[in-house]
Amino acid sequence: MSVIEDAIVWLNDPLNWTNPDGIFARTAEHLWISAAAVALGCAVAWPLGVLMGHVGRGGPAVVTVTNLSRAVPTVALLTIFPLTAIGFGPPAIILALSLFAIPPLLANAYLGLREVDPEVRDAGRGMGLSGWQLLRKVELPLAVPYLANGFRIAAVQVVATATLAAYVNGGGLGMIISRGFGLGLASGGGQVLAGGLLVALLCLAVEGVLALAEKALLPKSLRRVKHRPPASVADALPAGS
Repeated sequence: MSVIEDAIVWLNDPLNWTNPDGIFARTAEHLWISAAAVALGCAVAWPLGVLMGHVGRGGPAVVTVTNLSRAVPTVALLTIFPLTAIGFGPPAIILALSLFAIPPLLANAYLGLREVDPEVRDAGRGMGLSGWQLLRKVELPLAVPYLANGFRIAAVQVVATATLAAYVNGGGLGMIISRGFGLGLASGGGQVLAGGLLVALLCLAVEGVLALAEKALLPKSLRRVKHRPPASVADALPAGS
């Protein structure tokens, strides 16, 4: 049989879905690890990004963090953290994955605040709003599309990257692929392909669900305007910011 036929046969085996380490269990584990990593990233990146965007400082730092994140090898962090005092297990994997979630969350939080129309800020101050009230009642509601967009990007990236956690026995759907490689491509190629398809489908599902949520969270006043966040942080930052 071809690899594709082997993958179909493997996916049609009910035991591969219901075993303690089957597809259902590995998918739940994959989503739990990814959700914890994104939540940790939000806890770090959103307050920092909102603060920097509110005061209008730190733009170059955001660009630097975003660019540096692209140069860090994914497998390196996933293998380094388990070798530290953190040890092997979910904490090390979650911490490593959260570092990949921070750049898009931080960048979009900063941009969301900086893209608020200065005239809107001036109107809020003219109404007597304090800095905290201006942030809570004016800036944050208008920044929701950016926050949602950053969350969606971070979540999809983490779900995709969490597959590599299998290299350090970190669990998730990557374990299916890893074990397929362990059997050799001659006998485990179908399992490898099936695992890859499951990861791809999971990423597409997360993307679709969060895209719908992002659309639902868009304020009604902005839905009539075609709103598209900038493609990158550098594109949206004014010169010298």
